[in-house]
Amino acid sequence: MDSQGTKRKRDQELEDWSDSSRESLLIDMEMKLKAKQIMKRVTENIDHTIIMYRDIMSKINKMNNVSRKKVTIGIFGKSGEGKSSLLSAVLGKKDLLPSGCFGACTAVVTQVEANLTDSNYIAEIELFSKEEWEKELRDLFRVLSDESEDRNDDLLEIAVEKITALYGDDADKKTLEELQEYDKFAEIETFLSISKKTISNNDVSEFSNDVASYILHSDASPGGWYWPLVKSVTFKVPDLQKVLEHIVLVDIPGTGDCNKLRDDKWKSKLKECSFVWIVSAINRASTDKDPWGILKHCIEELGPGGECKSINFICTKTDDINAPAYIRSTRLHISGDEDQKKVCILHRNEHAKKRVKEKFENSEVKKRFSTDDDFLNVFTVSSNAFFDHNLNMELTETEIPKLQHDLRILNQNINRDLTIDYVNEAKGVLSLIQSVQLDRDKKTVEAKVKVYMELKNNLKKALNELDSRFDIIYRDLEQCLSKGVDESVQLCVASTKAMISPNIDKRGFHKILQALCKNGGCYWSKNWDVILDLNRQLTKHLQEYINEYFNLIFPLTGTTGKSVQEQIDKFSIIQSDSADPGSPILHHIQNFINTEETNLKASLKRDVVDTKKDIYSSIQTTIEKEMSSCYDQAAAVTGIGSMKKRQELLITTVDEIKHDMFNKSKIEMLEKFNNLKLHIKNALESGLKRSMELSLSKTSNIKLMDVSRETEQLARLSGQLERL
Repeated sequence: MDSQGTKRKRDQELEDWSDSSRESLLIDMEMKLKAKQIMKRVTENIDHTIIMYRDIMSKINKMNNVSRKKVTIGIFGKSGEGKSSLLSAVLGKKDLLPSGCFGACTAVVTQVEANLTDSNYIAEIELFSKEEWEKELRDLFRVLSDESEDRNDDLLEIAVEKITALYGDDADKKTLEELQEYDKFAEIETFLSISKKTISNNDVSEFSNDVASYILHSDASPGGWYWPLVKSVTFKVPDLQKVLEHIVLVDIPGTGDCNKLRDDKWKSKLKECSFVWIVSAINRASTDKDPWGILKHCIEELGPGGECKSINFICTKTDDINAPAYIRSTRLHISGDEDQKKVCILHRNEHAKKRVKEKFENSEVKKRFSTDDDFLNVFTVSSNAFFDHNLNMELTETEIPKLQHDLRILNQNINRDLTIDYVNEAKGVLSLIQSVQLDRDKKTVEAKVKVYMELKNNLKKALNELDSRFDIIYRDLEQCLSKGVDESVQLCVASTKAMISPNIDKRGFHKILQALCKNGGCYWSKNWDVILDLNRQLTKHLQEYINEYFNLIFPLTGTTGKSVQEQIDKFSIIQSDSADPGSPILHHIQNFINTEETNLKASLKRDVVDTKKDIYSSIQTTIEKEMSSCYDQAAAVTGIGSMKKRQELLITTVDEIKHDMFNKSKIEMLEKFNNLKLHIKNALESGLKRSMELSLSKTSNIKLMDVSRETEQLARLSGQLERL
């Protein structure tokens, strides 16, 4: 195929990929606009002197200004694996992100979302405060000045990297007092007087250059790189409404930086991830321990302690191949009229997909997520070939359009859900108005009072039933926890010894143990070849006893028959045998209450997802708290034999506090679960009581507007949405 023909085909493929999603987006936008126009006509005709209508206006205003937390896609992968090029290709913006900006700095959390306000490229840079940086700088110089045998090489490397990146070559050779005399030091102190820096530019190349110094680092040109001062960077990119309106892409960097502020932010981002992309160069996708090691270490934050629903393993740089060498190593037979390099690329792509899937099936990650077969998807992508028409690959063979399609579909589904929610809520508000409009005689007033009393009784009954179902869940969870406490008490000392007194070559281990104590019980090397977390080790046995049941009551997807969400879904105060549905006024009241119930349940669903993370992590949080003073004492031990003294202190402390520590963990988790139950019950009770009172509102003999035409229009819109 000639180059012009290839270009035409590629352009057509791009149009095909985007047309369907653009059409769906336009339909959703049109539907929502029509619904808003209907409600606007209603509000323009509302008599604001009527007290009940003030409540209705409040509801309509809330509907119009609703905002939903964006879906987070977390991206794992080392610098140099092609993350920046991948993101630029997926977003269709070549050279948008400086090469290496994703993952270049181990500590900086970087995210990308759509700019929905104007056509500028924006970077919002969150900085350390002056006080926070002064504390970290003292810690860095403490590491530099440490000449003891406990000095950790990784921490030393990080300290040198940060100080030279900011202040220039040989700055790490100075004392803190000498560094404070640098002009650069005063400049940075002034710079940190702002908490956030914003960079905005409508030219993508200029924008990329402007942000480089805040996210990149060059050993060849030290000084003037500000990433050590940065907590997070948010890129806002224009023209991405159909891709990222409701989605945010977050780089989850591998951490070797023990700064607590950054570590907390890193963990909180992990827990927000609904989806994960693991990025690795194709030539080592199945063998590289980094992405798999990071994923294994983050299971708790992504799975039971998070909300991850699926993983995309993305093999990058598929066009980077030595075709003759590959043919020899695989004994691949290629006919003379075939494109040799292309055949090799496609052959390696299929082999890589098979190997990655096999590795995942046999991994601990697969077991812990309790997933179905669609949980892991493997992509083999070429960002270069996506932009370069001369590499002779079909657009679909780069697999970038598949990722774009997935993002569009996800974004489209969220848009569709928001539109359906708006239309249904609008129908409920109009039903309330109609029920009041029909309130014209003594008979209807009596009927309303009767249905109110019936709903009141139904509410009491439904709350009692909900309470009973939650009590069963609580009892079963308590049994699992009790068994876990017994197991933990028996095995915790042995588990502690296994981690802090390993039966291996112990040269250099004293440095690791010192770093572990200084960092509150956890240590991970910069290259992820050593990961030690004593808190997680102590938590392990207790969590093993609750994981299966916890996944039943808080599943990431699907139904289990025991989940908290299913108990909420069963709740309803509208019974099938409720008052005569043939009565128009009662029909409208029931529609309104149904809408209110649906809205409350949807809100509670989001609360449950957030709260279950806190419930699950409470075990480790309690253990960290109970062990914190011991870590401080162990970190302060110095001199000859310090490693043995630290080991003895840690082991003795675990043995002394084990009963109290694990029972506190159990009590804390149960208390948090009970608080969730109370929150759900209170939200349902107070919300529905208010709705019932609204439905009983009296308007005397004031003439009200008739919204029957608007109700019919919304019903038609709702039917159209259901058919889409």
